[in-house]
Amino acid sequence: MGRRTLTRCQFPEVHTPPPAHKVKQAGKDFTYLIVVLIGLGVTGGLLYVVFQELFSSSSPSKIYGKVFERCRTHPEVIGAFGEPIKGCGETSRRGRRQQVSHVEYMKDGLEYMQLKFYIEGSEPGLRGTVHSESKENPETGKYEFRYIFVDIDTYPRRTIVIEDNR
Repeated sequence: MGRRTLTRCQFPEVHTPPPAHKVKQAGKDFTYLIVVLIGLGVTGGLLYVVFQELFSSSSPSKIYGKVFERCRTHPEVIGAFGEPIKGCGETSRRGRRQQVSHVEYMKDGLEYMQLKFYIEGSEPGLRGTVHSESKENPETGKYEFRYIFVDIDTYPRRTIVIEDNR
């Protein structure tokens, strides 16, 4: 029989990267971390703005909905414009309807919001402009209407007052 020789196991050499490579990799990792954190911050900010706009009781779109509902159900407005009544914002150059025009401002430590939008009904060629101003109630934090009125833009011009608490 042949003689067996035992040899030592040879393990491959472990290559350790030089310290400069480790520093370079750590720099890359840190840069990626910063980019991810900035992305999360921007995404969080956008989500906050969207939820604030959709679910806040003081957002322009919520107040527009309340004002439009008051106009849509007011008997004098229904008599002048006919049913159904549609509301819309400003028209862009391309003919698309845009956001309802609104202005927010502070006066005597209270927030105010003015809205302006347009309505039309089933009567052909008849259009109106709705003007509204709301004031923040300091106790509840909700907006209360100061005034809501509709200007009929065609002849004979007249104004329909829906609410006036000035």
